Amino acid sequence: MSVTRAVAVGCGHYLPDRIVENAEFEKTLDTSDEWIRARTGIERRRFAAPNQTTSDLGIEAAKAALDDAGLTAADLDAIILATATPDQTFPSTATKVQAALGMHHGFAFDIQAVCAGFIYALSTANAMIRAGQAKRILVIGAETFSRILDWHDRRTCVLFGDGAGALILEAQTGQGGAADRGILASDLHSDGAYNHLLYVDGGVSSTQTTGVLRMEGQEVFKHAVTKLAAAGEVTMQNAGVTAQDIDWVVPHQANLRIISRTAKKMGISMDKVVVTVQDHGNTSAASIPLALSVAHARGQIKRGELLLMEAIGGGLTWGAVTLRW
Repeated sequence: MSVTRAVAVGCGHYLPDRIVENAEFEKTLDTSDEWIRARTGIERRRFAAPNQTTSDLGIEAAKAALDDAGLTAADLDAIILATATPDQTFPSTATKVQAALGMHHGFAFDIQAVCAGFIYALSTANAMIRAGQAKRILVIGAETFSRILDWHDRRTCVLFGDGAGALILEAQTGQGGAADRGILASDLHSDGAYNHLLYVDGGVSSTQTTGVLRMEGQEVFKHAVTKLAAAGEVTMQNAGVTAQDIDWVVPHQANLRIISRTAKKMGISMDKVVVTVQDHGNTSAASIPLALSVAHARGQIKRGELLLMEAIGGGLTWGAVTLRW
């Protein structure tokens, strides 16, 4: 039976110029390069320039994805942008990307699920493509988390970075089986009872301020491995594949210990895991598309290979997507 699949046809990413090594934090915080590496696997990250916004990063990633696909903005029907650090309260950052690309048709909107945002955006794009609402959708994850960090809190400010990644999904016909290219399954979850574990202490209707990030790192860690592995297993089961079939896991790049323990819990070797956290830190919604684009650019991911992507973020929100490249 033939079905419509959302197939990846191009990807790209953008990183700001400023590289911040762990040692830079030693000047202002009671921390060290050794401490950060041992607990997170992070060695460096990028910070946006003072005049760069989230849309600026997203625009560059979008252009790179279009170039990779051999397409122009005229070929797109929609843009979905995942971010927790939008340019403005409204309108959406996605519409700013749309305007910068010279796209005056279709539609564009943001999704906010923090670090799980790109997974939510992929699932939404997949549903729209399968429903016939769009033929090609540009899905972006873009963040400037350096704008919402407490520079006195050594537990959080060393973890995050800025960047953007983008993926173009196109409607193509598949046979309805696990051998099809495209998104095969997705699994989304949230539980607002865990709001206090990872949040920003400001907001338009609560404090009329931007606020800064607050996190109970140990508690988030406890939830992350179990929830990520469970979501990954559900998507594999729904896609009709097993852990042995997975060619690459492209996880949210938050913490190397979370990445490795989740892979172990699912029975997947770290040799099959794309890891970029050492160079980017946690870029929230940009994390997975950044890692995906970097792996694609270095020839690590090849057409026809099976990918598992999973992420967890504030909310708590979490989920996974199984996709054949």
